[in-house]
Amino acid sequence: MGQARRKLKIGTRGSKLALWQSEWIKAQILRVHPDLRVELVRIKTTGDKILDSPLSKIGGKGLFVKEIEEALFSGRVDLAVHSMKDVPVELPEGLVLCCYPKREEPRDALVSRGDILLEDLPARAKVGTSSLRRSAQILHIRPDLRIHSLRGNVDTRLRKLDQGEYDAIVLAGAGLKRLGLSRRITQYLDPLQVLPAIGQGALGVEVREDDHWVVELLSFLNHKPTELAVRAERAFLRRLEGGCQVPIAAHSALEHGGLVLTGMVAGLEGRKLIRDQETGKAERPEEIGLNLAEKLLSKGAEAILREIYGGHP
Repeated sequence: MGQARRKLKIGTRGSKLALWQSEWIKAQILRVHPDLRVELVRIKTTGDKILDSPLSKIGGKGLFVKEIEEALFSGRVDLAVHSMKDVPVELPEGLVLCCYPKREEPRDALVSRGDILLEDLPARAKVGTSSLRRSAQILHIRPDLRIHSLRGNVDTRLRKLDQGEYDAIVLAGAGLKRLGLSRRITQYLDPLQVLPAIGQGALGVEVREDDHWVVELLSFLNHKPTELAVRAERAFLRRLEGGCQVPIAAHSALEHGGLVLTGMVAGLEGRKLIRDQETGKAERPEEIGLNLAEKLLSKGAEAILREIYGGHP
């Protein structure tokens, strides 16, 4: 390692979960490179500033990463730690995802008052989620439930549940586990019924493409099975041109040497839902994602997407 650089600055959002994730990355770096100084730089993103509207209403891409990417370009930070489900499929030119640490729990988790399971919630129970993907799939299973928008950090969402504003809420299982809140989970939602978001449970480290020192320094953090799975999921999403306004979900994992990708596209109310699976060679994840997207488009997803985009220009 050259003498010129002994300090590394990590760009991160300021939420408790984002800080946990960045502190974890910092600890891994210092374990392998104890002579480095690693500093966290907190950056407030657009998604953090606007908390009174559903993400699908705000529109745009990169709500939780744009300001951090600007800090990367300016040299204010050397790397950014993201939840992969927040990262747009198209990165700005000059930035790359250099590593994907081992994925945490990918499933969604239901937290309910009285620890009542999803299938046992009373009719018209009020369920909180900020995700159209979650609401569409839950309504597909339980059209009698009432879905209401829920924004804010994990603590805020749990507090609103505890205060009786909701009967149940749905959160990413990974976030609850990382924050030591597994005890709050009523049930993990079966991916056969509720598929997670693209990249859910996975972290991504974004750097400047030409910063070869940082790219090489962080290479030990990459977990190849996670990388392949997330690349397949993101290729699926890229072909469908999905964002926060569309209920699209996918999850991929290595099985018997191959990569299995399951994907879903749904209408906003959950009445229409198309789901399928594609298996292929693990070393060709983008091909698997593209093939699955084409399969869903041919089965009716194209009509669903056209209807949604028509209503949400």
